[in-house]
Amino acid sequence: MDARSRASRIRLMAFDVDGVMTDGGLCYTDDGHELKTFDVQDGLGVKLLQRGGVELAIVTGRSSGVVAARAADLGIEHVFQGVADKRATVGELLARLGFHWPECAFMGDDLIDLPVMMRCGLAIAPANARPVVRERAHALTDSAGGHGAVREAAEFILAAQGKLDHLLAAYLDPP
Repeated sequence: MDARSRASRIRLMAFDVDGVMTDGGLCYTDDGHELKTFDVQDGLGVKLLQRGGVELAIVTGRSSGVVAARAADLGIEHVFQGVADKRATVGELLARLGFHWPECAFMGDDLIDLPVMMRCGLAIAPANARPVVRERAHALTDSAGGHGAVREAAEFILAAQGKLDHLLAAYLDPP
């Protein structure tokens, strides 16, 4: 089955953070506070997915107050941090939502993401993903993590579901 067909069935989109929603860099202040940079265009992609009826989740191996703040800012209610087994966590979320693996997309960039990516219906990797991850993804973005990859993934899914044009119309042809 091709990536577009897979994308047409997605009801849950889950994201890793570092290297996907950010460029993967970790910055610390002198007092030990962590800083991350998120792409505002990716944020609008997340909002478009929400408006298109897609549930959203963040599933990350690290824990950060910055991630919690970004998730709250975007209205993402399913946030799992400090996760060692992303596949198990996503599986539990799917069961709770009453969804199935073919209805789940996961976007990841490194080895820790592979078990869930290889189980879900649609695996997406950003341009900066490790080669072993890119080789196993159903879809690749042209953009790197933290630089529009999430937006590309969002628009790809919404286009495959026939929802993108309608969602963009609100901006292209406002009432």
